[in-house]
Amino acid sequence: MRREVAYHQREAGSTVARKLMKSLRQAERRLSMQPGLGSPRIGQVLDVDGLRAWPVDGFRMSLWYFERSDHVDVARLVAHRQDRERIDVE
Repeated sequence: MRREVAYHQREAGSTVARKLMKSLRQAERRLSMQPGLGSPRIGQVLDVDGLRAWPVDGFRMSLWYFERSDHVDVARLVAHRQDRERIDVE
């Protein structure tokens, strides 16, 4: 996630990078309280058991994660421009 924030800092400036960090924190907080909110569709498409996706507000990105018994395990921050078929999440 740091690389994506750094990219936005370079390409779009500090205001956008701060907004991304805030949106990521909000998404992580929401998922920690209700881990089942994310869509299981990406896991089904990629045939990865338990993989879920949750959108990052204000950005064309999603957090890909696994719901564990005592926490949420974020596997990837994925920009929607990326080829999801070629992303390794295991």
